[in-house]
Amino acid sequence: MNSFFAHETAVIDEGCEIGNGTKIWHFSHVMPNSKMGEKCNVGQNVVISPDVILGNNVKVQNNVSIYTGVICEDDVFLGPSMVFTNVINPRSAVQRKDEYKRTIVKKGASIGANATIVCGNDIGEYAFIGAGAVVVKEVLPYALVVGNPSKQIGWISEYGHRLHFDDEGKAICPESKVTYKLDNNKVTKL
Repeated sequence: MNSFFAHETAVIDEGCEIGNGTKIWHFSHVMPNSKMGEKCNVGQNVVISPDVILGNNVKVQNNVSIYTGVICEDDVFLGPSMVFTNVINPRSAVQRKDEYKRTIVKKGASIGANATIVCGNDIGEYAFIGAGAVVVKEVLPYALVVGNPSKQIGWISEYGHRLHFDDEGKAICPESKVTYKLDNNKVTKL
């Protein structure tokens, strides 16, 4: 039997899977067939639509709507009031539920407050999306992107520090002391 916490004002529909140690706070709604891993934290006023998948240790801040088609891998951070979409050309009078696009947020990625992720654009491992950014194309692993439309302005470590590569294409995270290599527009951890 799973052991999770749900505030008395939270609504959890039948058919959800919620992992041990997960917390769901005030006025949040978890819809049918969604799956949440262990030790997730779902803030106040969050909507998790049907068939959404959240991995382990996903942090969802207040006022986030996670729509059908979104998959968040382990250790993802979703900042306050950030937005996912799931249809490219929505119209009130046109049903497009069969056109929902999938968006994958890879392990360790962070999405800042009030950012918007246009559906179908995956976010790479440990990428960092700045507050208010509007993502309209795929984001590379370890990329730092900002702006509207978003553009990549650098690279970031798994601990969330900007990486400054030397002439040999190496950078050291100031906190973890881990070395990263930049080669052919791809970052790898050494």
